[in-house]
Amino acid sequence: MQSPSDIAVSVRGLSKAYTIAHHGQKHVTLAEQMLSRLRRPFQRAATETFWALKDVEFDIKKGDVVGIIGRNGAGKSTLLKILSRITEPTTGEIRLYGRIGSLLEVGTGFHPELTGRENIYLNGQILGMRRKEIDKQFDAIVDFAGVEKFLDTPVKRYSSGMYVRLAFAVAAHLESEILIVDEVLAVGDGEFQKRCLGKMKDVATSGRTVLFVSHSMQAVSTLCDKTLMLHEGGVGFSGGVRDGVSRYLDATGTTFCQPGVTGATRPGSGEYRFVFAEAARACFDPVDDKIVRFAIRRQGNPLGQIYVSALMTNAMGIAVAQFDSRLVGTWLSDAGAYAGELCFRSPWPKPGAYQMDLYICAAGGIIDRLDAACRFEVSDRLPYPFASSSDGYQLGTVLPDFSWQIMNCEASGNPDYALGDSR
Repeated sequence: MQSPSDIAVSVRGLSKAYTIAHHGQKHVTLAEQMLSRLRRPFQRAATETFWALKDVEFDIKKGDVVGIIGRNGAGKSTLLKILSRITEPTTGEIRLYGRIGSLLEVGTGFHPELTGRENIYLNGQILGMRRKEIDKQFDAIVDFAGVEKFLDTPVKRYSSGMYVRLAFAVAAHLESEILIVDEVLAVGDGEFQKRCLGKMKDVATSGRTVLFVSHSMQAVSTLCDKTLMLHEGGVGFSGGVRDGVSRYLDATGTTFCQPGVTGATRPGSGEYRFVFAEAARACFDPVDDKIVRFAIRRQGNPLGQIYVSALMTNAMGIAVAQFDSRLVGTWLSDAGAYAGELCFRSPWPKPGAYQMDLYICAAGGIIDRLDAACRFEVSDRLPYPFASSSDGYQLGTVLPDFSWQIMNCEASGNPDYALGDSR
Protein backbone atom coordinates (compact mmCIF):
# COMPACT_ATOMS: atom_id res chain seq x y z
CA MET A 1 0.00 0.00 0.00
CA GLN A 2 1.27 3.44 -0.89
CA SER A 3 2.17 5.75 1.97
CA PRO A 4 0.63 9.25 2.20
CA SER A 5 4.00 10.66 1.11
CA ASP A 6 3.35 9.19 -2.35
CA ILE A 7 -0.20 10.55 -2.62
CA ALA A 8 -1.36 14.03 -3.62
CA VAL A 9 -5.13 13.42 -3.70
CA SER A 10 -7.05 10.60 -1.99
CA VAL A 11 -10.82 10.25 -2.43
CA ARG A 12 -12.94 7.65 -0.60
CA GLY A 13 -16.68 7.01 -0.87
CA LEU A 14 -17.33 10.47 -2.31
CA SER A 15 -20.96 11.23 -3.18
CA LYS A 16 -22.84 14.43 -3.91
CA ALA A 17 -26.63 14.71 -4.05
CA TYR A 18 -28.79 17.58 -5.26
CA THR A 19 -32.51 18.06 -4.70
CA ILE A 20 -34.46 18.83 -7.87
CA ALA A 21 -37.89 20.43 -7.62
CA HIS A 22 -40.60 19.73 -10.21
CA HIS A 23 -43.47 22.21 -10.54
CA GLY A 24 -46.64 20.81 -11.99
CA GLN A 25 -47.64 24.10 -13.64
CA LYS A 26 -45.45 26.85 -15.04
CA HIS A 27 -46.44 30.49 -14.49
CA VAL A 28 -45.59 33.11 -17.06
CA THR A 29 -46.28 36.20 -14.96
CA LEU A 30 -45.83 37.16 -11.32
CA ALA A 31 -49.59 37.68 -11.00
CA GLU A 32 -50.27 34.11 -12.11
CA GLN A 33 -47.73 32.80 -9.62
CA MET A 34 -49.28 34.80 -6.73
CA LEU A 35 -52.81 33.72 -7.67
CA SER A 36 -51.76 30.07 -7.76
CA ARG A 37 -50.10 30.44 -4.34
CA LEU A 38 -53.33 31.95 -2.89
CA ARG A 39 -55.48 29.18 -4.36
CA ARG A 40 -53.17 26.37 -3.17
CA PRO A 41 -51.24 27.73 -0.17
CA PHE A 42 -50.12 24.30 1.06
CA GLN A 43 -49.09 22.83 -2.27
CA ARG A 44 -45.43 21.89 -2.44
CA ALA A 45 -43.38 21.12 -5.50
CA ALA A 46 -42.50 17.48 -6.06
CA THR A 47 -38.83 16.78 -5.51
CA GLU A 48 -36.34 14.10 -6.41
CA THR A 49 -32.76 13.41 -5.41
CA PHE A 50 -30.13 13.52 -8.13
CA TRP A 51 -26.73 11.99 -7.38
CA ALA A 52 -24.13 13.92 -9.34
CA LEU A 53 -21.42 11.72 -7.80
CA LYS A 54 -21.86 8.35 -6.13
CA ASP A 55 -19.22 6.29 -4.30
CA VAL A 56 -16.24 7.77 -6.15
CA GLU A 57 -12.86 6.46 -5.04
CA PHE A 58 -9.39 7.06 -6.45
CA ASP A 59 -5.82 8.05 -5.56
CA ILE A 60 -3.59 10.43 -7.50
CA LYS A 61 0.15 10.26 -6.92
CA LYS A 62 2.32 13.32 -6.54
CA GLY A 63 3.60 14.56 -9.90
CA ASP A 64 0.85 12.83 -11.91
CA VAL A 65 -0.89 14.80 -14.66
CA VAL A 66 -4.37 13.31 -14.83
CA GLY A 67 -6.96 14.04 -17.51
CA ILE A 68 -10.48 13.89 -16.05
CA ILE A 69 -12.79 13.03 -18.91
CA GLY A 70 -16.40 12.00 -19.44
CA ARG A 71 -19.61 13.04 -21.13
CA ASN A 72 -21.52 16.16 -20.13
CA GLY A 73 -23.28 15.44 -16.84
CA ALA A 74 -20.82 12.73 -15.82
CA GLY A 75 -19.88 14.67 -12.66
CA LYS A 76 -16.54 16.24 -13.66
CA SER A 77 -17.29 19.82 -12.62
CA THR A 78 -18.95 18.67 -9.39
CA LEU A 79 -15.84 16.68 -8.50
CA LEU A 80 -13.56 19.65 -9.14
CA LYS A 81 -15.74 21.98 -7.06
CA ILE A 82 -15.58 19.56 -4.15
CA LEU A 83 -11.82 19.17 -4.49
CA SER A 84 -11.51 22.97 -4.62
CA ARG A 85 -13.66 23.30 -1.48
CA ILE A 86 -16.29 25.34 -3.32
CA THR A 87 -19.01 22.89 -2.35
CA GLU A 88 -19.27 20.18 0.31
CA PRO A 89 -19.77 16.48 -0.42
CA THR A 90 -22.89 14.71 0.78
CA THR A 91 -20.90 11.71 1.97
CA GLY A 92 -17.31 10.51 1.80
CA GLU A 93 -13.98 12.22 2.31
CA ILE A 94 -11.11 13.74 0.39
CA ARG A 95 -7.54 14.19 1.54
CA LEU A 96 -5.28 16.70 -0.17
CA TYR A 97 -1.55 16.52 0.53
CA GLY A 98 -0.36 19.93 -0.61
CA ARG A 99 -1.51 23.43 -1.37
CA ILE A 100 -4.21 23.51 -4.05
CA GLY A 101 -4.86 26.05 -6.79
CA SER A 102 -7.85 26.11 -9.15
CA LEU A 103 -8.50 27.41 -12.64
CA LEU A 104 -12.20 26.59 -12.73
CA GLU A 105 -13.61 29.69 -14.33
CA VAL A 106 -11.32 32.19 -16.00
CA GLY A 107 -12.01 35.74 -14.84
CA THR A 108 -13.80 34.97 -11.57
CA GLY A 109 -13.04 37.77 -9.13
CA PHE A 110 -12.22 40.49 -11.66
CA HIS A 111 -13.77 43.87 -10.91
CA PRO A 112 -14.62 45.93 -14.01
CA GLU A 113 -13.94 49.30 -12.34
CA LEU A 114 -10.43 48.36 -11.23
CA THR A 115 -7.36 48.62 -13.44
CA GLY A 116 -5.50 45.65 -14.83
CA ARG A 117 -2.75 46.17 -12.22
CA GLU A 118 -5.27 46.24 -9.35
CA ASN A 119 -7.11 43.20 -10.65
CA ILE A 120 -3.89 41.18 -10.82
CA TYR A 121 -3.45 41.65 -7.07
CA LEU A 122 -7.16 41.23 -6.28
CA ASN A 123 -7.60 38.11 -8.39
CA GLY A 124 -4.31 36.63 -7.24
CA GLN A 125 -5.32 36.92 -3.59
CA ILE A 126 -8.75 35.42 -4.35
CA LEU A 127 -6.99 32.46 -5.97
CA GLY A 128 -4.81 31.98 -2.91
CA MET A 129 -1.57 33.78 -3.80
CA ARG A 130 0.26 35.81 -1.18
CA ARG A 131 1.26 39.37 -2.05
CA LYS A 132 4.95 38.41 -2.17
CA GLU A 133 4.12 35.68 -4.68
CA ILE A 134 2.16 38.13 -6.82
CA ASP A 135 5.07 40.60 -6.71
CA LYS A 136 7.41 37.82 -7.79
CA GLN A 137 5.16 36.71 -10.66
CA PHE A 138 3.89 40.17 -11.68
CA ASP A 139 6.20 40.75 -14.65
CA ALA A 140 5.64 37.20 -15.95
CA ILE A 141 1.86 37.65 -15.69
CA VAL A 142 1.93 40.94 -17.57
CA ASP A 143 4.28 39.58 -20.23
CA PHE A 144 2.13 36.49 -20.80
CA ALA A 145 -1.09 38.53 -21.01
CA GLY A 146 0.44 41.15 -23.34
CA VAL A 147 -1.40 44.06 -21.66
CA GLU A 148 1.56 46.13 -20.45
CA LYS A 149 0.33 49.30 -22.18
CA PHE A 150 -3.07 49.02 -20.52
CA LEU A 151 -2.11 48.05 -16.96
CA ASP A 152 -3.54 51.24 -15.48
CA THR A 153 -6.74 51.16 -17.56
CA PRO A 154 -9.97 49.82 -15.98
CA VAL A 155 -10.62 46.32 -17.30
CA LYS A 156 -14.16 47.31 -18.31
CA ARG A 157 -12.47 49.03 -21.27
CA TYR A 158 -10.53 45.90 -22.23
CA SER A 159 -11.52 43.87 -25.24
CA SER A 160 -12.84 40.40 -24.44
CA GLY A 161 -9.54 38.93 -25.65
CA MET A 162 -7.44 41.14 -23.36
CA TYR A 163 -9.70 40.33 -20.43
CA VAL A 164 -9.39 36.57 -20.96
CA ARG A 165 -5.61 36.76 -21.48
CA LEU A 166 -5.08 38.63 -18.23
CA ALA A 167 -7.41 36.35 -16.27
CA PHE A 168 -5.67 33.20 -17.51
CA ALA A 169 -2.23 34.69 -16.92
CA VAL A 170 -3.00 35.34 -13.26
CA ALA A 171 -4.46 31.88 -12.68
CA ALA A 172 -1.75 30.05 -14.63
CA HIS A 173 1.04 31.53 -12.51
CA LEU A 174 -0.26 30.07 -9.26
CA GLU A 175 2.51 28.34 -7.32
CA SER A 176 0.74 25.34 -5.78
CA GLU A 177 1.54 21.66 -5.33
CA ILE A 178 -1.84 20.61 -6.77
CA LEU A 179 -3.39 22.44 -9.70
CA ILE A 180 -6.98 21.91 -10.89
CA VAL A 181 -7.79 23.07 -14.42
CA ASP A 182 -11.29 23.03 -15.95
CA GLU A 183 -11.60 23.66 -19.70
CA VAL A 184 -9.59 26.91 -19.65
CA LEU A 185 -8.01 26.01 -22.99
CA ALA A 186 -11.39 26.47 -24.66
CA VAL A 187 -11.29 30.28 -24.28
CA GLY A 188 -9.76 32.91 -26.53
CA ASP A 189 -8.69 32.76 -30.15
CA GLY A 190 -6.58 30.07 -31.77
CA GLU A 191 -3.25 31.81 -31.12
CA PHE A 192 -4.06 32.35 -27.47
CA GLN A 193 -5.20 28.74 -27.05
CA LYS A 194 -1.77 27.64 -28.33
CA ARG A 195 -0.10 29.86 -25.74
CA CYS A 196 -2.37 28.43 -23.03
CA LEU A 197 -1.48 24.91 -24.13
CA GLY A 198 2.21 25.79 -24.02
CA LYS A 199 1.85 27.19 -20.51
CA MET A 200 -0.03 24.10 -19.38
CA LYS A 201 2.77 21.92 -20.78
CA ASP A 202 5.23 23.88 -18.64
CA VAL A 203 3.03 23.29 -15.58
CA ALA A 204 2.63 19.61 -16.44
CA THR A 205 6.40 19.08 -16.67
CA SER A 206 7.24 21.04 -13.53
CA GLY A 207 6.60 18.12 -11.17
CA ARG A 208 3.34 19.48 -9.82
CA THR A 209 0.20 17.36 -9.60
CA VAL A 210 -2.34 18.47 -12.20
CA LEU A 211 -6.00 17.51 -12.63
CA PHE A 212 -7.07 18.62 -16.08
CA VAL A 213 -10.69 18.48 -17.28
CA SER A 214 -11.25 18.79 -21.02
CA HIS A 215 -13.43 17.51 -23.86
CA SER A 216 -10.44 17.89 -26.19
CA MET A 217 -8.88 14.46 -26.43
CA GLN A 218 -5.93 15.94 -28.29
CA ALA A 219 -5.18 18.26 -25.37
CA VAL A 220 -5.59 15.39 -22.89
CA SER A 221 -3.30 13.17 -24.97
CA THR A 222 -0.69 15.94 -25.21
CA LEU A 223 -0.66 17.05 -21.58
CA CYS A 224 -1.59 14.05 -19.45
CA ASP A 225 0.05 10.78 -18.49
CA LYS A 226 -3.07 9.22 -16.89
CA THR A 227 -6.83 9.50 -17.23
CA LEU A 228 -9.80 9.25 -14.89
CA MET A 229 -13.07 8.80 -16.77
CA LEU A 230 -16.32 9.54 -14.96
CA HIS A 231 -19.50 7.83 -16.11
CA GLU A 232 -22.93 8.65 -14.64
CA GLY A 233 -21.39 9.93 -11.41
CA GLY A 234 -18.98 7.05 -10.87
CA VAL A 235 -15.49 6.08 -11.95
CA GLY A 236 -15.79 4.37 -15.33
CA PHE A 237 -12.05 3.96 -15.91
CA SER A 238 -8.75 4.84 -14.30
CA GLY A 239 -5.48 4.20 -16.09
CA GLY A 240 -3.37 5.11 -19.10
CA VAL A 241 -4.17 7.88 -21.54
CA ARG A 242 -4.54 5.69 -24.63
CA ASP A 243 -7.07 3.32 -23.02
CA GLY A 244 -8.90 6.17 -21.30
CA VAL A 245 -9.33 8.17 -24.48
CA SER A 246 -10.50 5.08 -26.39
CA ARG A 247 -13.12 4.37 -23.73
CA TYR A 248 -14.26 8.00 -23.78
CA LEU A 249 -14.69 7.93 -27.55
CA ASP A 250 -16.66 4.69 -27.27
CA ALA A 251 -18.88 6.16 -24.54
CA THR A 252 -19.64 9.36 -26.45
CA GLY A 253 -20.38 7.59 -29.71
CA THR A 254 -17.72 9.61 -31.53
CA THR A 255 -15.61 6.66 -32.54
CA PHE A 256 -15.35 5.20 -35.96
CA CYS A 257 -18.42 4.18 -37.92
CA GLN A 258 -18.55 1.10 -40.09
CA PRO A 259 -17.30 1.14 -43.70
CA GLY A 260 -19.72 1.80 -46.51
CA VAL A 261 -21.35 4.98 -45.18
CA THR A 262 -23.93 6.36 -47.60
CA GLY A 263 -24.75 9.99 -48.29
CA ALA A 264 -27.04 11.96 -45.97
CA THR A 265 -27.63 15.52 -44.84
CA ARG A 266 -24.23 16.71 -43.68
CA PRO A 267 -22.26 19.95 -43.33
CA GLY A 268 -21.49 21.75 -46.57
CA SER A 269 -23.36 23.45 -49.38
CA GLY A 270 -24.38 20.06 -50.81
CA GLU A 271 -23.86 20.42 -54.58
CA TYR A 272 -21.82 17.19 -54.38
CA ARG A 273 -22.04 14.38 -51.85
CA PHE A 274 -20.03 11.31 -50.97
CA VAL A 275 -22.32 8.35 -51.52
CA PHE A 276 -19.83 5.61 -50.66
CA ALA A 277 -16.56 5.25 -48.78
CA GLU A 278 -14.59 2.29 -47.49
CA ALA A 279 -11.07 1.12 -46.72
CA ALA A 280 -9.77 -1.48 -49.16
CA ARG A 281 -8.91 -3.78 -46.25
CA ALA A 282 -9.88 -3.94 -42.61
CA CYS A 283 -6.24 -4.27 -41.57
CA PHE A 284 -2.99 -3.11 -43.19
CA ASP A 285 0.62 -3.70 -42.27
CA PRO A 286 2.47 -0.42 -41.57
CA VAL A 287 4.39 -0.51 -44.87
CA ASP A 288 1.38 -1.49 -47.02
CA ASP A 289 -0.26 0.95 -49.40
CA LYS A 290 -3.31 2.14 -47.50
CA ILE A 291 -6.22 2.56 -49.92
CA VAL A 292 -9.53 4.31 -49.32
CA ARG A 293 -12.17 4.03 -52.04
CA PHE A 294 -15.01 6.49 -52.49
CA ALA A 295 -17.80 7.59 -54.82
CA ILE A 296 -19.19 11.10 -55.36
CA ARG A 297 -22.47 12.16 -56.98
CA ARG A 298 -23.54 15.64 -58.05
CA GLN A 299 -26.78 16.74 -56.40
CA GLY A 300 -26.94 20.38 -57.41
CA ASN A 301 -25.69 22.95 -59.89
CA PRO A 302 -22.20 22.65 -61.43
CA LEU A 303 -19.50 24.61 -59.57
CA GLY A 304 -16.47 24.47 -61.83
CA GLN A 305 -13.31 23.00 -60.35
CA ILE A 306 -13.54 21.21 -57.02
CA TYR A 307 -11.07 19.14 -55.03
CA VAL A 308 -11.12 16.45 -52.37
CA SER A 309 -9.25 16.13 -49.09
CA ALA A 310 -8.91 13.59 -46.29
CA LEU A 311 -7.88 13.79 -42.66
CA MET A 312 -6.55 10.71 -40.88
CA THR A 313 -6.88 10.59 -37.09
CA ASN A 314 -5.87 7.91 -34.61
CA ALA A 315 -7.97 6.37 -31.84
CA MET A 316 -7.04 9.24 -29.51
CA GLY A 317 -8.51 11.80 -31.90
CA ILE A 318 -5.10 13.19 -32.85
CA ALA A 319 -4.64 14.24 -36.48
CA VAL A 320 -1.90 12.12 -38.07
CA ALA A 321 -1.91 13.35 -41.68
CA GLN A 322 -3.89 15.41 -44.19
CA PHE A 323 -4.18 14.41 -47.85
CA ASP A 324 -5.28 17.29 -50.09
CA SER A 325 -5.71 16.56 -53.80
CA ARG A 326 -4.58 20.09 -54.74
CA LEU A 327 -1.05 19.30 -53.54
CA VAL A 328 -0.67 16.62 -56.20
CA GLY A 329 -2.54 18.50 -58.92
CA THR A 330 -5.78 16.49 -58.79
CA TRP A 331 -8.92 18.50 -59.52
CA LEU A 332 -12.48 17.49 -60.40
CA SER A 333 -14.63 19.21 -63.03
CA ASP A 334 -18.42 19.08 -63.32
CA ALA A 335 -19.16 15.44 -64.04
CA GLY A 336 -22.32 13.96 -62.58
CA ALA A 337 -20.50 11.19 -60.71
CA TYR A 338 -17.00 10.12 -59.72
CA ALA A 339 -15.39 6.98 -58.38
CA GLY A 340 -11.88 7.19 -56.98
CA GLU A 341 -9.40 6.12 -54.38
CA LEU A 342 -6.81 7.65 -52.12
CA CYS A 343 -3.57 5.69 -51.75
CA PHE A 344 -0.85 6.68 -49.33
CA ARG A 345 2.44 4.95 -48.67
CA SER A 346 4.01 7.10 -46.00
CA PRO A 347 4.17 8.00 -43.23
CA TRP A 348 3.97 4.52 -41.77
CA PRO A 349 1.17 4.61 -39.19
CA LYS A 350 1.88 3.06 -35.82
CA PRO A 351 -0.13 -0.05 -34.86
CA GLY A 352 -3.69 0.82 -33.86
CA ALA A 353 -7.05 2.01 -35.17
CA TYR A 354 -7.51 4.93 -37.58
CA GLN A 355 -10.34 6.76 -39.24
CA MET A 356 -10.63 8.93 -42.34
CA ASP A 357 -12.74 12.09 -42.59
CA LEU A 358 -13.44 13.02 -46.22
CA TYR A 359 -14.10 16.47 -47.69
CA ILE A 360 -15.26 17.89 -51.01
CA CYS A 361 -14.28 21.54 -51.34
CA ALA A 362 -14.30 24.48 -53.73
CA ALA A 363 -12.94 28.00 -53.58
CA GLY A 364 -16.09 29.07 -51.72
CA GLY A 365 -15.68 26.53 -48.91
CA ILE A 366 -16.78 23.03 -47.95
CA ILE A 367 -19.29 21.27 -50.22
CA ASP A 368 -19.51 18.03 -48.27
CA ARG A 369 -17.90 16.70 -45.10
CA LEU A 370 -18.18 13.03 -44.26
CA ASP A 371 -16.81 12.46 -40.77
CA ALA A 372 -15.61 8.95 -39.92
CA ALA A 373 -16.10 7.91 -43.53
CA CYS A 374 -14.21 4.68 -42.91
CA ARG A 375 -11.91 2.99 -40.45
CA PHE A 376 -9.08 0.53 -40.61
CA GLU A 377 -6.52 -1.10 -38.35
CA VAL A 378 -2.75 -1.15 -38.68
CA SER A 379 -1.07 -4.36 -37.53
CA ASP A 380 1.78 -4.63 -35.06
CA ARG A 381 4.09 -6.12 -37.68
CA LEU A 382 6.89 -3.59 -37.37
CA PRO A 383 8.81 -2.63 -40.55
CA TYR A 384 12.23 -2.97 -38.92
CA PRO A 385 14.72 -5.85 -39.24
CA PHE A 386 15.36 -6.26 -35.49
CA ALA A 387 12.98 -6.71 -32.57
CA SER A 388 12.87 -4.11 -29.81
CA SER A 389 10.92 -3.39 -26.65
CA SER A 390 8.03 -0.94 -27.02
CA ASP A 391 10.07 1.96 -25.63
CA GLY A 392 11.92 1.96 -28.95
CA TYR A 393 8.86 3.20 -30.85
CA GLN A 394 6.16 4.25 -28.38
CA LEU A 395 6.63 8.02 -28.81
CA GLY A 396 5.22 9.96 -31.74
CA THR A 397 2.29 9.12 -34.02
CA VAL A 398 4.10 7.48 -36.95
CA LEU A 399 6.90 4.99 -37.63
CA PRO A 400 9.77 6.72 -39.46
CA ASP A 401 11.79 5.23 -42.31
CA PHE A 402 15.32 5.95 -41.11
CA SER A 403 18.89 4.74 -40.83
CA TRP A 404 21.91 5.52 -38.68
CA GLN A 405 25.50 5.89 -39.85
CA ILE A 406 28.01 5.98 -36.99
CA MET A 407 31.79 5.74 -37.42
CA ASN A 408 34.17 4.10 -34.97
CA CYS A 409 36.79 6.87 -34.89
CA GLU A 410 39.49 4.81 -33.22
CA ALA A 411 39.06 1.93 -35.66
CA SER A 412 39.28 4.38 -38.55
CA GLY A 413 42.64 5.64 -37.32
CA ASN A 414 41.28 9.14 -36.76
CA PRO A 415 40.35 9.44 -33.06
CA ASP A 416 40.11 13.25 -33.28
CA TYR A 417 37.20 13.00 -35.72
CA ALA A 418 34.72 12.68 -32.85
CA LEU A 419 35.89 16.06 -31.57
CA GLY A 420 35.10 17.72 -34.86
CA ASP A 421 38.73 17.77 -35.99
CA SER A 422 38.98 15.94 -39.33
CA ARG A 423 42.62 16.85 -40.04
